[in-house]
Amino acid sequence: MMDKTLRPDSALLVVDVQNDFCPGGALAVQGGDEVVPELNRWVERFVQEGRPIAYTRDWHPRDHCSFREKGGPWPVHCVRETPGANLHPGLNVRGPIFDKAFEPGTEAYSGFGGFLRAEGQITDLSLAEWLRKQGIKHVYVGGLTTDYCVRTTTLDALRERFEVTVLSQATRAVNVQPDDGRRAMEEMKRGGAEFV
Repeated sequence: MMDKTLRPDSALLVVDVQNDFCPGGALAVQGGDEVVPELNRWVERFVQEGRPIAYTRDWHPRDHCSFREKGGPWPVHCVRETPGANLHPGLNVRGPIFDKAFEPGTEAYSGFGGFLRAEGQITDLSLAEWLRKQGIKHVYVGGLTTDYCVRTTTLDALRERFEVTVLSQATRAVNVQPDDGRRAMEEMKRGGAEFV
């Protein structure tokens, strides 16, 4: 259920809804594609109210440090310029994309490690700076995954002094360990995030 009113200083952050995190992808999350229609409802609402929307995306080089073959925990996924790195084709994209984890030795689960992509290039404008330039004080966060990128994006947003509402119906967990998603939600709540 959606909030009755959106604050005028709110933005929507859509986190890593990429093909490789959806069924059939290299690092598929169970039900990952189920977030798309829910997020699209929020996107349409933000568009109707003229509020900003930003999208984050893993944009890994082929030799990224998070990959198992480089000693990381994950299979190769979201390699830049591959279909797996693309945003889900059903996702309504109505705002700028912020790429993250695009250097081989740098991990960036959080969207706040992302930088604006403009005219085909990654710029030096960070997500936090972009939000502040829009006068944003409150962010709604949804996407993939609850226990990694949504969690770290939410906690970093709080550290950056944004108020945060997590869209609980618009996120799914990897659950590498059982209950990782539930624990992540509890951690976000303890940090000060609200859930809707």
